[in-house]
Amino acid sequence: MTLIGRTHERGIATLTLDSPGNRNALSAALVGELSDALTDSAKDGETRAVVLTHTGTTFCAGADLRDPPHPDALVHLLRQILDLGKPVVARVTGHVRAGGLGLLGACDITAAAHGATFAFTEVRIGVAPAVISLPLLPRTDPRALARYCLTGERFDAAEAARIGLLTATGDDVDAVLAPVLDGLRRAEPQALAETKGLLTARVLETFDRDAADLTALSARLFAAPQAREGMTAFLERRDPSWVL
Repeated sequence: MTLIGRTHERGIATLTLDSPGNRNALSAALVGELSDALTDSAKDGETRAVVLTHTGTTFCAGADLRDPPHPDALVHLLRQILDLGKPVVARVTGHVRAGGLGLLGACDITAAAHGATFAFTEVRIGVAPAVISLPLLPRTDPRALARYCLTGERFDAAEAARIGLLTATGDDVDAVLAPVLDGLRRAEPQALAETKGLLTARVLETFDRDAADLTALSARLFAAPQAREGMTAFLERRDPSWVL
């Protein structure tokens, strides 16, 4: 079963998260397939840029609690997006939760339809947005990030754009992205790669500095009894024991 759809049109490779059974959650298998697809896109001389999108009403529900990727694998995926020699554009028409927000943080340009919603839900299951903070902390508003990471509140696409998680939002995400993709098609490939390198240099600097510590933190939290209670409660559709 293929979890990542692949299409190509006029220099744009579109990679589609296609795991509707778990709302495109980041399973070990999906993370591996997406990483492979990005590697292939990087090597393809006909690819000018990559669009990352999804099937269904959810872009990505975060980590697959039944088959989570190893923290090292998620770190590798996020860094791969940041370091890819071609722009990566996120196209979102549905909901994004937890680890899915890390994918958005790593992408160079992000656009969503007005109906999309977002939430850092990690604290509600007893863990922290450790690994995904690597691309998000340098790129989003710190006060807003503090609020939404600490409370797990849901917020809309307009707020996501205000705090820097999204580049743009609109009723029709394809209309929003049309001038973006046109611009990328008009750009010289080496100039694109060098410009992306300039824009991501600071993000990668802090990423590489903090990745080992945050990977260890993630592994420790996911192995703790609080996470077991939180994940069990989530799967059983009940409140965890700490809810007041």
